[in-house]
Amino acid sequence: MTHDTSTLPDVLAGPLLRRITPQRLVLWLVGTRRLDLRLMLHPTGQPPRRLTLHEHRLRRVPVGRHAWLHLIDLPLATPLPRGVSIDYDLKVVGDQGEAGIADWAPHLLHAGAAHPTFVIAERHHRLLHGSCRKPHHDGPDGLVRADAWLGERRDTPAEWPAWLLMTGDQVYADDVAGPMLVAVHALIRRLGLFDEPLRGATVTDSQALYGAAATYYRREELLPDIESTEDLRERFFGGVCKPVFTSANAHNHLMTFAEVIAVYLLSWSPVPWRLIEPQAPALDETNATTFAAEQRIIDRFVEGLPACSRLLAHLPSLMIFDDHDITDDWNLTADWEQAAYGHPFSRRIIGNALMGYLLCQGWGNDPDRLAGPLEEIAALLQQAWEGGGWLEEQAHDAHVQRLLRFEGWEYQVPGSPPLLVLDTRTRRWRSERSPKRPSGLMDWEALTELQQALLDAPAVIIVSPAPMFGVKLIETVQKLFALAGKPLLVDAENWMAHRGAASVMLNIFRHSRTPGNYVVLSGDVHYSFAYDIHIRQRREGPRLWQITSSGIKNAFPDTLLDWFDRLNRWLYAPRSPLNWFTRRRRLAIHPRDPDRAKAGERLWNGSGIGLVDFDDQGRPREIRQLDARGFDVCFPPTRGHERDALAAPARGSVTGPGW
Repeated sequence: MTHDTSTLPDVLAGPLLRRITPQRLVLWLVGTRRLDLRLMLHPTGQPPRRLTLHEHRLRRVPVGRHAWLHLIDLPLATPLPRGVSIDYDLKVVGDQGEAGIADWAPHLLHAGAAHPTFVIAERHHRLLHGSCRKPHHDGPDGLVRADAWLGERRDTPAEWPAWLLMTGDQVYADDVAGPMLVAVHALIRRLGLFDEPLRGATVTDSQALYGAAATYYRREELLPDIESTEDLRERFFGGVCKPVFTSANAHNHLMTFAEVIAVYLLSWSPVPWRLIEPQAPALDETNATTFAAEQRIIDRFVEGLPACSRLLAHLPSLMIFDDHDITDDWNLTADWEQAAYGHPFSRRIIGNALMGYLLCQGWGNDPDRLAGPLEEIAALLQQAWEGGGWLEEQAHDAHVQRLLRFEGWEYQVPGSPPLLVLDTRTRRWRSERSPKRPSGLMDWEALTELQQALLDAPAVIIVSPAPMFGVKLIETVQKLFALAGKPLLVDAENWMAHRGAASVMLNIFRHSRTPGNYVVLSGDVHYSFAYDIHIRQRREGPRLWQITSSGIKNAFPDTLLDWFDRLNRWLYAPRSPLNWFTRRRRLAIHPRDPDRAKAGERLWNGSGIGLVDFDDQGRPREIRQLDARGFDVCFPPTRGHERDALAAPARGSVTGPGW
């Protein structure tokens, strides 16, 4: 079916502000054609600037017949000022003249504003952070809440966060609602997103996949029914409802590169939804009931997209993957890796998701670091553009192989204090005991690089998608399942799950040359909490804070989390002998109680986004969760902790209160 392309808008998604500094602006945008763009900057107190985005400043990468990524990387000869509002506009140049953001995306403007705005902070004084944004979670969206919060501070640039840190699972490639997948396929047709051959599946190519009877809620059936794929089917597409930590299933797992690109567009912008009219597919009674329930949730999600895209157009964002950006339990064990990478179809599925991450998330974090992979993928996509809209199979597979071996997803952001964003997914420390046991989140070499970055640093903010210091009881449950050879059932993804990685990480913080203040920002777990941590029997030592905000649009089962919270306080009370069996026994950990807790809860459950204020020494001055239901949750320090933490702890003491 052909569509009238004259009705397509110029811009599908964006702009997203990415790596923004006084000397350099990095922005991401998707158009329906190759756009000629002009950037207008209006810094407060300075004359406006008009900048032409020629080929050295603007990279255009096709992902379909009517879909082009526009990667803007603009060095500035005259630095922009810090701490003031900077209005900007992207002018699309056409036959009828120039059209600004107010013309082609008025939803990006706050009420009464003529242009979107950004602020380049003087230092990392305030950060928004969060993870896990699942469109079909039945709850409000933390990005909508953050947009409202920022809108209330339009005229006070000093209050704006320096960055929006998205710490994992920005999209769910492995857990897609039926209505979202139907919309994905409608958008693929509308934009002519590139097709690809599929080797190792029961369908020959992407077009056959989209039309297959099993394409909705039954995608695991697309694997060939042979003995060699039985292990893969169980580990990768099983869709098992996990008894503790997630009910995610893989029955609608994204498979093609086009599907991945379409999900990014549909997750970050309301515009693509206006171009399609998805129709419910033929389903059996059970799946039809599921589809209808998911449709109601997706409709509410779409209603919030103008606010989400407005936030991303105002706040510079930094991102890092966790597993759901690619696939559940990504690289959890060596056994998982052998099954997933040993099959051509699953290897392609993982590679396609990683290609989408590179283009839509990774590049904007550090364009210089990812220049090589970007050149390779751009050549592959240009070849598809020139070759009739199909990705060439051998070149595609070769690019996936190189991308899976790439080391360089982690990055650093200079500032006061500097940000270190960790890759805890691709540089794993595989278990020496058994390939079925969890791998360490970072290998020895990656941890050594982390140590070098921390030595003698007075203060650092570390972004670790999984908390470095988690809930002891939940980690114990994960360990028991791992010992039973079933780590996949409980997402046994924690720093303490691998003896070597845990020991090295803890030794880094106990090193005599790490005397500063270190804040660890994390997500992943679908609940939020904050700890104050110091090294036992050390007067002069590092001060650590673990601050976890999860999820942006996701949550833990309420009753189950209440029980974990309560049992954890009982079993790991200050004098409990169980504390001696933890690897963190040399650390004093003081949990902060959320001020809205009703019965002593330490874990806050509810969609939202974290907000942390830092003093001039890099210590968290205030820790809050902007709950998506419209209120704030504060995590004040434990009474007397600030005084006690500076004193030498008594010998023989075991742990902080209740943890």
